[in-house]
Amino acid sequence: MGGVDRSTFIKLEAEKLITNPNTASIDTGLRRNCRGLTPLDARIEPWMQSVLESEELSGWVAEHGSPLNILHASPLAKNLAAFNRVAADHQLDFQVFFARKANKCLSFVDEATASGAGIDVASLAELQQVVANGVRRSHIICTAAIKEEALLAACVQHGVTIAIDNGDELEQLASLLTNDSSQASIALRLSGFEHDGNRLHSRFGIDIGQFEDFVSRNRGALDSPALSIDGIHFHLDGYSASQRVSAISQCLGLIDRLRELGHVPKFLDIGGGVPMSYLEDKSQWETFWEAHRESLLQRRDPITYRNHGLGFTAIEEKIYGSRNCYPYYQEGVQAQWLEMVLSGRCENKTIATAIRERNLQLRCEPGRSLLDGCGLTIARVVFRKQHPNGDWFIGLAMNRTQCRTSSDDFLVDPILIRSQVQNPAPAIEGYLVGAYCMESELLTLRKLRFPDGVEIGDLVAFPNTAGYLMHFLESRSHQFPLAKNLVITQIEPPQATLDRIDQS
Repeated sequence: MGGVDRSTFIKLEAEKLITNPNTASIDTGLRRNCRGLTPLDARIEPWMQSVLESEELSGWVAEHGSPLNILHASPLAKNLAAFNRVAADHQLDFQVFFARKANKCLSFVDEATASGAGIDVASLAELQQVVANGVRRSHIICTAAIKEEALLAACVQHGVTIAIDNGDELEQLASLLTNDSSQASIALRLSGFEHDGNRLHSRFGIDIGQFEDFVSRNRGALDSPALSIDGIHFHLDGYSASQRVSAISQCLGLIDRLRELGHVPKFLDIGGGVPMSYLEDKSQWETFWEAHRESLLQRRDPITYRNHGLGFTAIEEKIYGSRNCYPYYQEGVQAQWLEMVLSGRCENKTIATAIRERNLQLRCEPGRSLLDGCGLTIARVVFRKQHPNGDWFIGLAMNRTQCRTSSDDFLVDPILIRSQVQNPAPAIEGYLVGAYCMESELLTLRKLRFPDGVEIGDLVAFPNTAGYLMHFLESRSHQFPLAKNLVITQIEPPQATLDRIDQS
């Protein structure tokens, strides 16, 4: 089945590559105004600290509204370069495609393209925007979960490779290739890989157990001169490097089979799910979960709202369940994770060697991990009130969809930026709440401590939100406007302009 080369892992750990290289220290003065009862300190880029300490910040929020997303594209290029260095060390033909769905701002399309990355699009609007932005057709792939006819037609028109998920999709695409000049480039999206004796089930893709049948049933379309199978594609849920090794090993055999059938696949695309780490301190992460466990067992006061389990529940002095949260602290992330995948074993050689010997290009589609260090979300404090149980609710001018993914909570301490007029106030503990009219509208489920209180007009910063957190679930319920996206153009002194996505 293949696995990660243990000697390589030990070598990486010895060289201290497992610790995230982008960690930046932050002035503790910024952290002191707001901490979790069990702190989870964010990794902060130097540009973020500069913005948070600047006089311009409050003016930007006053001008553009709350919440306000503040973005800086340069870290994307740094993150991309780290991936490329690993691939170059293995002498691989390698191409990163930035997962556009992770953030809608066009500044990241600009930065990714200028740095040599392609773009992964998941909708007609995303495709139209990147085409209008001048991205080359060879540097675009469409991985949309639902591909209506208009999207498929646009992909054909612009020569964009389509990741084919199912037979109906393939049939609809074939029906569009009606004239002699029509050509379509596709990658067959696969799933259902075996790993450590288990199947990696997914709602996406063609199950590898049905691969031969799929190719046989769709031979008419697949053998058409108007259609070219240019690659194999997969995307796995979760972040396991060893699962990618297993999936790649099985895909290589299917690429060999396609070549036997006369097709000429040129690339293997391993999708996204490249891990990153939001937190500075592993011990804080472990301490939080131990404290949370003690709270659920009623051995200490709750540290989450109404003792929310975050995926766990306590029954008769035992804890059941699993974390329903992104792993905000991880090791072996980003470029180090890619090294672990490429050093995995397949056919008595490394994965990298097996790919290289087949003259394949390796592709991947990171989103969150490319956007590490690229953004902040800022919101204004509107009210404070104390519940009869003693907890405080701090109301912010934002809603929970503006800093949220599918995780139960954003397990990173916010940063409180005090307004210019600071009145002496006692310490308070409580929760950040948002603008939607429902009991569950909490921006943080973790209880936070404010040692000097909170004032109306103070600003709360959520660190490192560019990847998925800003835009993936954002909603205009109640007809609230969407947050504006302000892009830093100069760090010292800070200068910024609205992203083009907000200028149309």
